[in-house]
Amino acid sequence: MLYQITDGTVSAGGVPILSHINFEIRGTEKIAVVGKNGAGKTTLLRLLAGELNLDRDDKRNGPGIMTSRKLTVGMMRQQPFDDPSETVEEELLKGCPKRAGTGQNGSAVFSEWDRERFEYEREYDILFTGFGFSKEDKKKKVSSFSGGEQTKIALIRLLLEKPDILLLDEPTNHLDLETVQWLEEYLRQYDKAVVMVSHDRFFLDRTADVIYELAGGKLTRYAGNYSAYREQKLKCIRLQKKAYESQKEELERLNSVVERFKHKPSKASFARAKKKAMERMNRVEKPEEDEIHIFTGELTPLITGSKWVFESEHLKVGYDRALLEITLRIRRGQKIGILGPNGSGKTTFLKTVAGFLPPLDGEMAIGVNITMGYFDQLSAQVTSEKTVADHFHDLFPSLTEKEARSILGAYLFGGREAQKSVSSLSGGEKARLVLAELLQSRPNFLVLDEPTNHMDIQAKETLESAFRAYTGTLLFVSHDRYFLSEVADALLIFENHSVMYYPFGYGHYLERKRKSEGEGGLAAQVKAEEQALIAGMRAVPKAERHRLKEISAEEAYIDWRLRLVSETMIPAGERAGELYASMVSMKQEWMESEDFWTGGQWEMEPAYVELCRQYEEAAAAWHELCMEWYFVWSGEENEENS
Repeated sequence: MLYQITDGTVSAGGVPILSHINFEIRGTEKIAVVGKNGAGKTTLLRLLAGELNLDRDDKRNGPGIMTSRKLTVGMMRQQPFDDPSETVEEELLKGCPKRAGTGQNGSAVFSEWDRERFEYEREYDILFTGFGFSKEDKKKKVSSFSGGEQTKIALIRLLLEKPDILLLDEPTNHLDLETVQWLEEYLRQYDKAVVMVSHDRFFLDRTADVIYELAGGKLTRYAGNYSAYREQKLKCIRLQKKAYESQKEELERLNSVVERFKHKPSKASFARAKKKAMERMNRVEKPEEDEIHIFTGELTPLITGSKWVFESEHLKVGYDRALLEITLRIRRGQKIGILGPNGSGKTTFLKTVAGFLPPLDGEMAIGVNITMGYFDQLSAQVTSEKTVADHFHDLFPSLTEKEARSILGAYLFGGREAQKSVSSLSGGEKARLVLAELLQSRPNFLVLDEPTNHMDIQAKETLESAFRAYTGTLLFVSHDRYFLSEVADALLIFENHSVMYYPFGYGHYLERKRKSEGEGGLAAQVKAEEQALIAGMRAVPKAERHRLKEISAEEAYIDWRLRLVSETMIPAGERAGELYASMVSMKQEWMESEDFWTGGQWEMEPAYVELCRQYEEAAAAWHELCMEWYFVWSGEENEENS
């Protein structure tokens, strides 16, 4: 055990923030602490850093905090630099190993120091460039960098110290996506313990192997990453709820027995025994409901709308100049996430689709009977002195008050939250309210720009559940990779003034990107596949090509391939079935024959052996056709069939 807190309490102003907690770090664990805002996560980090002490507790056995040895602990401070006028190099080299002196021959100690300094500076270069800085930036003064860049530099300095316990509070703030991915890889290989607090669930999934949930001042430990923790927690709640309901029924049954027999002299002792059994029973506490609401039904648009929701041909979007050109068709029911760096044109494209910006060139069209709901950060700047409940009910007067409150509760505006004035809500709460209004109005095409900005994890996961339940079409921009992976079934990647359509989800995209890094990059690989698709289209018979007027080239090619495979599968399957039936029939006849019972059962008839061989060949051909059908249908015929 590297570090351990036993029965520890931390209070502020007499109010417990952490109450009788147990916490431990084993070896080089990567631990994430999760919980609602204000739950005490930063307080726990400050306790681990030695900035706070445990409350004195005479009932506690031992000192409360134990370590296996003397440990170094590193945590980023709110004011990370004492003298911002120093250069980055001067600041970062403060942690470089100092020369201790020289040996008798004047070289031994020097060479050891030289080696350590070389290793330190090599690590320094790796970290500095990994965080997106150029080598020339080393000579600049710390004060010349923005607040976000100074945070990066402070994090680099902390990583260079290589403490036994590395404490990170929201480490991905101010980092772009590439730097976050680089940091994930670095922390996975970090050979010492890490304790972190972060709202970036995808980051936690890729770095954490232990999750501590902080709720009500208590800590609960879960093995695995964030997704595993959520699965375990929901399972525990279900099991505890089941045990609680079961015990409740048993207590009611025993109580009815006691009430029935306690006044009968012949049964009084029996009733007393049952009453004592009830008193001795270890009571199962009623589980607290999960704070995240999971939508189980479908959120269906009021109007279905046409098959093709949006179409563009050589559409150029921008303000005074074109940022990019895009040709795209969005089919009803698709949920498309948009990825790309800041300034690549993502928001401009959404505004053009929504009709707030005119196209600079090209063509675009919204489908027939398409009702659009649009959301951006300006949409969330709603103000009203009405309560949330009254504001929502006024927008949907056909709802009863009970129905309106039930819907608001599903979006985490239950009880006292619904009685807050709209103007008093935080930015994230206002965004959640507006999105609840959008989903309740049931358009069939939602266009969303960063819908979960400034929201806590509970709100994000509630909305993820709602968007998964929504059966309409979704086009959205988000920097939240977990949200992308949970909601999007296809991607638009904006980079280098061009747009690439990727027909699968974010997890698939990352895996494909990783595999293609040594093959000229994903864009080049997809372009090569497009060329293969064009070549494949040449093989489509002319009689089939009229279908291209109705559906996309890719769909036409895949549809044609599926039909060919299906037409081949039917006779192949029938032949395998017929051969199998013949085998069963022949075996039955043979077993009933006189030869079988006179000792010839170990020498199978040649005709039966040949039939078995034919069946195996037919079954193998059938299986191969099934696999081909699956890979064509799933759109992954170019993937390695494993």
